[in-house]
Amino acid sequence: MLKGGVSSSFFALYIPARLSNVEACEYAYEQLAELQRQVAANPDKAAFATTEEELKANAAKGLVSVFIGLENGSAMLGREGVLQDLYLKGVRYVTLCHSADNDICDSCTGAGKWGGLSPLGKSLVPEMNELGMIVDVAHTSNAVVRDVLAISEKPVAYTHGCCIALCGHKRNLPDELIRAIAEKGGVVCMSIFPCFLTDSFADFDDDFPDSRDMPGLDLVLDHIEHAVSVAGIEGVGIGTDYDGIEHTAKGLESIDKLPLIFDGLSKRGFSEDSIEKIASHNLLRVISAQR
Repeated sequence: MLKGGVSSSFFALYIPARLSNVEACEYAYEQLAELQRQVAANPDKAAFATTEEELKANAAKGLVSVFIGLENGSAMLGREGVLQDLYLKGVRYVTLCHSADNDICDSCTGAGKWGGLSPLGKSLVPEMNELGMIVDVAHTSNAVVRDVLAISEKPVAYTHGCCIALCGHKRNLPDELIRAIAEKGGVVCMSIFPCFLTDSFADFDDDFPDSRDMPGLDLVLDHIEHAVSVAGIEGVGIGTDYDGIEHTAKGLESIDKLPLIFDGLSKRGFSEDSIEKIASHNLLRVISAQR
């Protein structure tokens, strides 16, 4: 992050879909404790942040800011008061599900148990709004995204994925929903995961091609450019998923390469102001809008 000039990033407390609600809750707290340990062990490099103001204060001290997200809302259901407690401990977004349906909603790769949000999920969204926790619709089914947008009174985020108009992976969003998220003040954040970039990788399982065949930076830029054409410049961000994937687009193998995305956007005619919005300002606006 320091080498790449990256001043902040969300670190995900990732919860596998196979875990029960109680197990998910326990695992989330284990990950949170480990993240706290690592940040405390590196006070000269990093500090936690929950707001743009804290990010700026950390940057003034030469520190990268660590924001926290919870990836899979099952962990909120393991015991009473988890949502509120995680918020107090610095978590600022919750991805409602992961790779399977849970008690909150359907996953885009699940069986479609609820047809969208469950009754519990429909009650959780207003609770998250009231608390100031961002609702993240990455991994959810399209029906869930529509339900969330109908219920949420705060802007929502799609933290990592790409555009289904360019790649048919189930995790990607159709233009209709990219536009709808942006129209309600939200942000869609584009990933660098090869499977989300091109159909030739969309259905891979265990046998992943070697790096010579990886899609490269141009496809990442294509997805960003398409998302901007649909959502407008205020509605798009970057959600690389570096902490959740084993393979990246060619040339973006580590976070110090992230500036190549912004250089590429500049070469495609994006202004400095527009690039800053994509790089950070749009997501920070959504964070601030939860207050």
